[in-house]
Parts: sequence; C-alpha cells; structure tokens
Amino acid sequence: MRLLLIEDDPSLCLELANRLRQQGFAVDATNSGIDGAHMGETEPCDIIILDLGLPDRPGLDILAGWRARKIATPVLILTARGAWHEKVEGFRAGADDYLTKPFHFEELLVRIQALIRRSSGVAGAHITIGMLQLDEQGQTASWCQEADKPRDIDLTGIEFRLLRYLMLNPKKVFSATHLVEHVYDFNDEKESNVIEVYVSRLRKKLGKDVICTRRGQGYFLNPDALQSKE
Repeated sequence: MRLLLIEDDPSLCLELANRLRQQGFAVDATNSGIDGAHMGETEPCDIIILDLGLPDRPGLDILAGWRARKIATPVLILTARGAWHEKVEGFRAGADDYLTKPFHFEELLVRIQALIRRSSGVAGAHITIGMLQLDEQGQTASWCQEADKPRDIDLTGIEFRLLRYLMLNPKKVFSATHLVEHVYDFNDEKESNVIEVYVSRLRKKLGKDVICTRRGQGYFLNPDALQSKE
C-alpha cells in the first residue's frame, strides 16, 4: 500500500518513514505542507498521515482542500494538538482518524491498518479470503484448512505488498502500471516487468489460479480459487 507522510519534524519524519517501510508500506515523505498538498492530489496514495503544525501551510487547510476536490483518500491526523475542540475541527475538516503526540508506534500502525481495511470494505480484524489469511504484523500468509494448524507462506517484502493490495481488492482488474504505483514509492527503482515477475512468484506459492491475467487489461485476485474444495 502507498502511504503519504507529511510531518514537519525531520527526525520524526525519517524515523516514521523507515519504520513504516519495515511494516510493508511504500512511503512518500515530506516536511513541506505545500509539497504534501500537491502529492496528496497527484500521487496514487492509499492512506495519508498528516501533521497539522506545518510551517508553510496549515494542515487543516490542506485537508479541507483535498475534501473540497473530492479526494477521498483516508487521512489520519498526527499532531501535538490534543484538545477536544481541535479534534472536532480535524474531523469536521474530513479526517478519518486522529492521534496525538506523543504516541506509540504500534498504536499508529494498527490505526493505519484498520483505516485501510475499512476503506476497502473489510469488516474484520484480518484480511482473509477463503482459506487464505494475511498476517499484516508478520508480513506472511497462511492456509487455514485446519484452524489449529495453519500452514505459513513466507513472502518477500514486495510479494507481501502486492498480495495485500490484491486481497483488499478481490476481482478488481489492475494494470501492471497501477500495481507498481501502489506497491512502490516515488523514489524506488522499478524494472519494466517487475509486477509480472512478482505475480509469477506468488502463483508458485499460492497456486496458478489465484492471481489471474485478463489479456490487455491486467491482473486480478480470484476468490473462487481460495475456497475449500470440500
């Protein structure tokens, strides 16, 4: 998933960006409100973390501008402003969640994961389709034919990002270009056939029918291939 981080504290911004990348996110980060506002409008983000106390443009103005332009990307406000009326202002401006500093990274992470699941229509605490369950914390997947004996499936970082995106959007067809934009950040170097390579690897681990190709359009996850054969 592609995450945009707008945080004016350079050291905190760098730390959060690195830790979020370790948790399987493609992260674009900036200390500038002006740059962040533009990136939120033009980059294909799946979720945005927004500081309010930005030096060059107020965070609430940025958020209100996105919502006025019908940009519906989930936004989590991360700020030192913790008064109840400031939280109310944030939600009224269009925020989806609000976390005050200081905070624990683990709480930020689970809030991000919950926002992403809800925005994709996943009601539960886990991303599960048929017999396949994704472990976001461990960045692995497992087969659940027997509830007490799940079989772990090891995934590389990019395999995890790609599988998570497809599982959050089952049956939806995505071009290779679209998938690249959502599993890599702006600065990553990408080979022209990178998605084809990782789709091939996932098929070897999950089964050739789990990720299908629609000629001339792209790839989609087939939920029917993950149902129990019984």
